[in-house]
Amino acid sequence: MNFEELEYNYTTAINNPQNHFSEWIEQDSISIEQDSISILPSFVDEITNYDWWDHDETFDHPPATIPATPLPTSIKTPTLSPSSPSPHPGLSKKRKQNTNSSDTSRKTSSGKKTTSKSAAENPAKDARWAEQLLNPCAMAIETGNVSRAQHLVYVLQELASISGDINHRLSYHGLRILTRHLYSNSVATMVKLPPCESPIQCYATAEVKLFRSTVIKFHEISPWFAIPNSLTNSTIIKILTRENSSSRVLHIIDLGVSHGVQWPTLLEALTHLPKGAPPLVRLTIANNVLPPVPFSVPPPSYNFPSHLLRYAKSINLNLQINQVESLMPQDLTLTPGEKLVICAQFRIGNYKDTLCSVRELNPDLVIVSELDGSENSASSGGFPGRFAVNLGMLWRFLDSTGAAFKGRDCAERKTMEGEASQILDVPGIVGRERWREMMFGLGFREDGFSDESIETAKALLRKYDGNWEMKAERAVAAVRLRWKGQPVSFCSLWKPIRV
Repeated sequence: MNFEELEYNYTTAINNPQNHFSEWIEQDSISIEQDSISILPSFVDEITNYDWWDHDETFDHPPATIPATPLPTSIKTPTLSPSSPSPHPGLSKKRKQNTNSSDTSRKTSSGKKTTSKSAAENPAKDARWAEQLLNPCAMAIETGNVSRAQHLVYVLQELASISGDINHRLSYHGLRILTRHLYSNSVATMVKLPPCESPIQCYATAEVKLFRSTVIKFHEISPWFAIPNSLTNSTIIKILTRENSSSRVLHIIDLGVSHGVQWPTLLEALTHLPKGAPPLVRLTIANNVLPPVPFSVPPPSYNFPSHLLRYAKSINLNLQINQVESLMPQDLTLTPGEKLVICAQFRIGNYKDTLCSVRELNPDLVIVSELDGSENSASSGGFPGRFAVNLGMLWRFLDSTGAAFKGRDCAERKTMEGEASQILDVPGIVGRERWREMMFGLGFREDGFSDESIETAKALLRKYDGNWEMKAERAVAAVRLRWKGQPVSFCSLWKPIRV
């Protein structure tokens, strides 16, 4: 079998899940739309046999009934003086049902209504009114403008909802972070804060079965992680095929957030290499090496290695899994001659020390996937600047996830959104150019993705919402993922410069 045939088989496996999806999991064990995709091989079926799924559990829920209520920039925020009492909870629902045409126009002195010029000229900006309340609130807190901060806190408290449209959800999560920031700010003693709420649903607080269904479902309906995973897996397969290195031990260090979902497709593809699978595949999970970041902390009792090992045995693949607490060579038990690949998926962020440790391992290949913040924005403007960048990224997540779930509320969606809200706590989303500077400075060189890997990812992307786009930038050897034209993430390949 030549590489073209292998690549065809790999692409077919990813992009035509109906061919074998029924072998992995019974259709009634999880709700999946007719046009959804599966990037998992028969691993899911193996998981099913070992109680990964509760076949009596239903994960689909009725559509949300809360209507979208745009609040355009032409409208001044509701008149609430800093000394006004906190709005009555009932007003929130009333506002969400009645802020339409009356909110998109203002009355002149003669009593006539005139449409705002800014609303007509910039409807996209008007559609994202939550940011136009949250960002000024962050600035007011930072500058000690008590009356402004109090005013905006009252307004956000009235509009925030964890189950409304995207603006209401963003207001809810943003207000939680701002409230937390207020408690550490001198303004806190002068601003009446919203009452503390119970912790939101996220990965760490979810039951294991819900967590498993959440991560698998999300990979089915959103490319947020699926595209970087596809690029990573197809690149590993291509390198092994091109270098005829299937006789070498393959050692993968997982510095990622896939929680095992990424690897079944790769393991199955390894069994179809022209010269057979590697004699040993070592998977080292280094989840605890770094501080927690969004999407990195599973429930305490979650354990995917045992399921993955049983799956590997079912396809006659020699797999060894270890979990480590550091990237020290002695902890990794590196062996001479093995093919060492490090997958850093949405985990390293600003932790340059970890990149130094990665370089010292002298790997054959490093695959980096990270959130793609606007250049230099995350490090400018103090807390308000970082908050604005992170808020924009969370908007893209909530907007794309709402489209992926087709507007329906369910436990999986709430878990993903609750976990994603931690993006607002990220110290700074490093832009792609800053990443290049760091990698070059550590002695790495760029290595571009193959045409086959890019085409495989593009074919997969076509299965998702049409607002997603993927851009392969040859000049910088990176693939960027965008939602509605705005950057979400980038994926790039790096090899150490060896003298």
